Amino acid sequence: MKTTIKIVMSMIMLTFGMVMGQDEVVSPWTKSIVGGLNMTQTGFDNWAAGGENAFAWQMSVNMKFVQDLEKTTWSNTGKMVYGATKVGDADLRKSVDEIKVESVLTYKLGSKINPYAAVTGETQFAEGFDYSTETPTPISAFMDPGYFRESFGAGFDIKEGVATRFGLSLKQTVTSDYAELYTGSEETTRNEVGFESVSDVIVPVSETSSFTSKLELFSALKAADETDVNWDNTLTVKVSEYINVNVNMKLIYDKDISVKRQIKQSMALGVNYTFI
Repeated sequence: MKTTIKIVMSMIMLTFGMVMGQDEVVSPWTKSIVGGLNMTQTGFDNWAAGGENAFAWQMSVNMKFVQDLEKTTWSNTGKMVYGATKVGDADLRKSVDEIKVESVLTYKLGSKINPYAAVTGETQFAEGFDYSTETPTPISAFMDPGYFRESFGAGFDIKEGVATRFGLSLKQTVTSDYAELYTGSEETTRNEVGFESVSDVIVPVSETSSFTSKLELFSALKAADETDVNWDNTLTVKVSEYINVNVNMKLIYDKDISVKRQIKQSMALGVNYTFI
């Protein structure tokens, strides 16, 4: 529980700090910080049909800061999500945990094809466990693993709301206690050189709903037939000014971690607030 409180407080303080710091920015920035809180609860008392008490919550913060100048566009995005679930007498277990930041600098050539340089980082807040064993086994933690990519290449604006980029990429996997799981050896850092492709889609479905999708592909030069896939999709339906329904599906494939694809799906109804 102490870990959960620390995570929530760190998300709140980081968001508050970014909001307060915006007045100092002189450059023409387009800024957006949106926070969300979703909770569900089910309780039973002498319920003949059976069932277990359950409680779940999820907190998220999505940030986007874009500086659009005559010759360059600098886009910075951040995503922080953490949630936990308690079923019956079992201990509170985390259900979702993600920290992801991306910074892309694009130089405008006056066409739909423009050179770019990008940096991406991804990790999690809290320790993760494998609950399939008799005693929960820790298998991940903050920056264990951590994933980083630096890349440069060309970006293509296909049409409004649809863009893709392709370039040469350097990827680092950083770990400490779980090297065997994430680097496949005793080395705590794995470096790879390859190519990346990143595609972003933002499509308005209706006046009150929108669909966003981000497909990231990375293929190392030493294993061109093994492509890492990170595909994140979200459908957002606005019920009222502060209440949204979010449906998310994330697919990951990384042969170094699992020979099978990984899928995470969630649906949540909760309160959303736009800070800026």
